[in-house]
Amino acid sequence: MIGNRARAEVYRHLIGKQLTSYVGLHRKPCWLHSALAARWRTGSTPAPVLTATPIRALVDEQISIKAGFLPQHSPVTLCAQMRSEDGDLWEAFGHYYTSADGTVNLARDHSVGGSYLGCEPMGLFWGLQPAPGERDGLRLRMKNVEIPLIVDISLMEGHVSPRERKSTELAVVTTERWFMAPGVQRIDVRQNEVVGTLFLPPGPGRFPALVDLWGMGGGLVEYRSSMIASRGFASFSIAYMEHKDLTVKLNISSADAYMKKAFNILRDHPQVCDDRIGIIGLSYGVYLALRMATLLDLNPSCLVCINGPAGINLEFTQTFHKPKTSESDQRFWTQAEARYLSFTEMSLPTNYSPGTQVKMENLACPLMYILGEDDQNSPSTENSNLIEDLLKKAGKSHLYTCLSYPGAGHLIETPCTPHARMSMWKVKPEKVFALWGGDIAPHAAAQQDSWKKILTFLDKHLRA
Repeated sequence: MIGNRARAEVYRHLIGKQLTSYVGLHRKPCWLHSALAARWRTGSTPAPVLTATPIRALVDEQISIKAGFLPQHSPVTLCAQMRSEDGDLWEAFGHYYTSADGTVNLARDHSVGGSYLGCEPMGLFWGLQPAPGERDGLRLRMKNVEIPLIVDISLMEGHVSPRERKSTELAVVTTERWFMAPGVQRIDVRQNEVVGTLFLPPGPGRFPALVDLWGMGGGLVEYRSSMIASRGFASFSIAYMEHKDLTVKLNISSADAYMKKAFNILRDHPQVCDDRIGIIGLSYGVYLALRMATLLDLNPSCLVCINGPAGINLEFTQTFHKPKTSESDQRFWTQAEARYLSFTEMSLPTNYSPGTQVKMENLACPLMYILGEDDQNSPSTENSNLIEDLLKKAGKSHLYTCLSYPGAGHLIETPCTPHARMSMWKVKPEKVFALWGGDIAPHAAAQQDSWKKILTFLDKHLRA
């Protein structure tokens, strides 16, 4: 394990090398509005103070936020503001009353209004949403995992909104939320036509490992893999569509061959335990993970499947990234709530193309299915029920674990990160928004709980 002093040195190195221009966009020093703070002083009482401990942490680590030297039983607001890599402002706030000793402790006290209610120690982080006036359809997806999210936490007088920050701010502290622990290695992979990024934990290895698969939005998504590596597992995030470095167009048969190549690249790495490799998939990545486990003779040690199907509609997937010109094409693109795009209808088991349903009877490893009960983008309940039924018929119910979360949507990701009920899907030839589902508080609870249980599941099946 890396020590606190070594961790601090690594952070200072990273900040010095990489963060100068990024932090300059929005980072502020800790300070007090002296005139306003003076109104809260009586005699020799110190000015209000705000602390966040630790200042720097991984996104799945809790930060203790406390305020002190305040009048007792007085209204105050705690506000978080952050700018994304694209410069968009995100914010969250909670209304609190100080205790009898003039303090506020987010691990003890209840928010009575704002972005969240109740005792929520990390509500200022998972409650972040685009500020009023920002672009429509924003979703926070960290692209550069080697820099942190910078979040300013403010203490403000009264029960106010973030818009009143400048006139009511008593104190501010700046925190850093990292997706990559000190010592984790990030390695670009362009090998045997496979495009991906490999993350290795600190140390020489060998490490248990995961193949990390995302959905049909395409590209190369790294932030889950970097977090997995930060928890001691090698993780290989794979791009399989809509990436500039891909030299092959994948259909079902070529995708099978491509995924087998990717799995073998990971298995052959000298720092990876070749007999302790799992697969994690979200959305369409679930289907790919299930095929890898049941068709390709790869023998993964375990699967984590998050809101995805056990089969596909071939006509739908073949038109997925093409312009929707015909009436036939358009029927796959269901306009749901407020005319947002949803793929629920065409991902129903009753609409699978013949021969595409995964042969679950061939599964030979434990499978954990993460189910968001308010998934508005994929029929995850129907698919999880199908998987469970097929395994039961095959006498393999003991392999299946389902974690079902009321109020959670499609995009169950790393904990304490903002939720998007809908977001921009594409901008050309016209703007299209996709509906994901989920409500902020229960979705945040699902992300927190499922992440802990995923790590426990991986420990059991990849380390034991």
